Amino acid sequence: MLTHLDSQGRANMVDVTDKAVTFREAAAEARVRMRPETLRMIQQGGHPKGDVFAVARIAGIQAAKKTHELIPLCHPLLLTSIKLELHAEGEDSVRILARCKLSGQTGVEMEALTAASVAALTLYDMCKAVDRGMIIEGVRVLEKRGGKSGDYQADAEAPR
Repeated sequence: MLTHLDSQGRANMVDVTDKAVTFREAAAEARVRMRPETLRMIQQGGHPKGDVFAVARIAGIQAAKKTHELIPLCHPLLLTSIKLELHAEGEDSVRILARCKLSGQTGVEMEALTAASVAALTLYDMCKAVDRGMIIEGVRVLEKRGGKSGDYQADAEAPR
């Protein structure tokens, strides 16, 4: 059942008034593939705009807090923790891991996905002058905890 549709099939915000406040947590990831020389420039701090990972991390945190402004039917949430990790994988890829937490009446999957996505977009924006061929891929929820629907863990064998 699609929870964002009413009985006539019209879009609406889910009513969470009667839902219990519980601990909720979600993690999402994204990857950015690039030329090896682009990744080396980022790692060596040679980018003229500064610390690419730091800027992308801040952008992801800011985006998680504004998810309800970007995704029309998301509730505004009082997030209690937003963490982003960016690290190189191999010679041509950056993995972004976003984790969001709160005690509330609805989950934080969209906030984690938004954080990972905007961090990836920021990385692209900062490096596009030297590598327009970067690819953002593999944006997905890795896990969620809490809420009525219970816990979820992504299949480790899922395509990347």
